[in-house]
Amino acid sequence: MRHEYLSASGAKEGRLKDLLRLNGVDTVWDPILVPALEALEEEYREWLLEGEGYIPAKNRLLAAFSTLQPEDLRYILFGQDPYPREESAIGYAFIDGRVDKIFSEKGLSKEVNRATSLRNFIKMTLVADGRLDPAETSQAAIAALDKNDLIDTMQELRHNFETAGVLLLNMALVFSGSEASHRHIRAWRGFVETLLEGLRKEAPTLILFGAHAREVERLSAAEGLPRIALEHPYNHSFITNPEAHALFGPMKLLRRVWEEN
Repeated sequence: MRHEYLSASGAKEGRLKDLLRLNGVDTVWDPILVPALEALEEEYREWLLEGEGYIPAKNRLLAAFSTLQPEDLRYILFGQDPYPREESAIGYAFIDGRVDKIFSEKGLSKEVNRATSLRNFIKMTLVADGRLDPAETSQAAIAALDKNDLIDTMQELRHNFETAGVLLLNMALVFSGSEASHRHIRAWRGFVETLLEGLRKEAPTLILFGAHAREVERLSAAEGLPRIALEHPYNHSFITNPEAHALFGPMKLLRRVWEEN
């Protein structure tokens, strides 16, 4: 019986490692992410492994871990759940796969300007960088800025987040309908708890966007970890929040400086 148990346990671990490799996650993450995935309820985990009925796609489910090593981790930015559109949900919190360009001749690109949270985040970053007057964040004001040293795509923004050591993670890693969001957030709670336990040595600062992300503060594994709780960027007040400026300003997320280092 013990042999059968070990065989089943090994098979389960193998399937989870296969999922990590499918997502391009380095084996260095295995001691952290395999236990985190094992913390999911079995039926729910099997549903994820089937790869149907949710977004992002199965091979993007854990994409946030594919380009950042544990030793480089300084922050975990927690959002709520993936964008509710297949083309937008690509496995990273706050990175909309449907958006390409950040700027246009008129200021922010049409795609960014329509996405309230992203629009406010970009404006906040420009204010924090001293480029934009917090009292004047209009399209015309942004259009007038010198952008020669700024990035201009969402993928460059993702790269700069990661170079600054920010893991872009949602409280729930899948979306299957707005009515199921709370269920998914509850389902991933054990994953998040085990993940934080596995990252105790790195002691990342937790960046919490909005009320759902603040659920992290209730987890025992979050005790002792530094944290910064901010309103969700959907709120206009995020643009002028001094805590957001102090946190993200030094990261220089919109500058090309990271490419030069």
